[in-house]
Amino acid sequence: MPTQTTNSILPLDMPVAAPMKAYLVDKYKSPMKAGEVAEPTVGDRDVLVDIHAAGVNLLDAKVRDGEFKLILPYKAPFVLGHDLAGIVTRVGSAVTRFSVGDEVYGRPRDGRIGTFAQLIAVHEDDLATKPASLSMTAAASVPLVALTAWQALVERAHLQPGQKVLIHAGSGGVGTYAIQLAKHLGATVATTTGTSNVEWVGDLGADIVIDYRTQDFETVLHDYDVVLDSQGKDTLAKSLRILKPGGIAIGIAGPPDPDFARQQGLGLPLRLVMGLLSWKTRQAARRQGARYSFLFMRASGAQLDEITKLIDSGGLRPIVDKTYPFDDAPQALAHVEGGRTKGKVVITMR
Repeated sequence: MPTQTTNSILPLDMPVAAPMKAYLVDKYKSPMKAGEVAEPTVGDRDVLVDIHAAGVNLLDAKVRDGEFKLILPYKAPFVLGHDLAGIVTRVGSAVTRFSVGDEVYGRPRDGRIGTFAQLIAVHEDDLATKPASLSMTAAASVPLVALTAWQALVERAHLQPGQKVLIHAGSGGVGTYAIQLAKHLGATVATTTGTSNVEWVGDLGADIVIDYRTQDFETVLHDYDVVLDSQGKDTLAKSLRILKPGGIAIGIAGPPDPDFARQQGLGLPLRLVMGLLSWKTRQAARRQGARYSFLFMRASGAQLDEITKLIDSGGLRPIVDKTYPFDDAPQALAHVEGGRTKGKVVITMR
């Protein structure tokens, strides 16, 4: 009797892993390069997404360079990419929120990034149904920056109608969403930007626009309730001085603080290090009767559902600065690193 081959006893409908195209980082601080990796394994609560477009963020460059490796290590080689829009091609056995063929978008959770690829397996809780009013390209520009703005202004600051908020870098990815969201929440919005973008960010909804090339925001703004700072260092130090008593400065560029260390479940040595890194900033905030809080945004499909409603009702609109084909992904990341984007840069797979 002839011996059966392995292939002959596989069920006909069993998916066979095949290589897919992706951009890989072989070691920290090295450029990402095109290569092939195995298709993702799909867990019980995972959704396999055929990626149509991927947003590019400065966070991708920081992860590539190992800036977060103490708190968020990735084992090389790893795939970059924190934003996606695409179509569901497979669902895990316990998935309840999505079906094959659904159009989705999202930001995969930390430790499971990798949207600069043809496919990705994402936990269903990290995804949301794509806004009906958006193309795949526009949708891919949304998740990370819109979630950052939401978690800063709604979840952390509890921004209320009539309050005053300063949003730094209003023409950037986070800034464009934060301006629109703050106006939707009924706040008075000030922002900083370069000369060429003054009128443009005003059209987004900013009430007061500070041209950082010719004006010092510290001499113009006073008694603010909230500052969303994406610059850090001297800009953050000056931002603390414009806060009113009871105000809060939320930093997304650092320094990390002890609350963040506790939320991440970090050990005592790292908690002490972060306490030292942010001590001067937290003390300066206390002298104003204010608070400083570091925000490292997290994935949330539920919050994206709320953002989707705002987009489809016209309350938020994505700003896409430029798109690049998948083959030009390194150039797209270099564009973002240049610091001159208006809104988001997106990689398209098709």
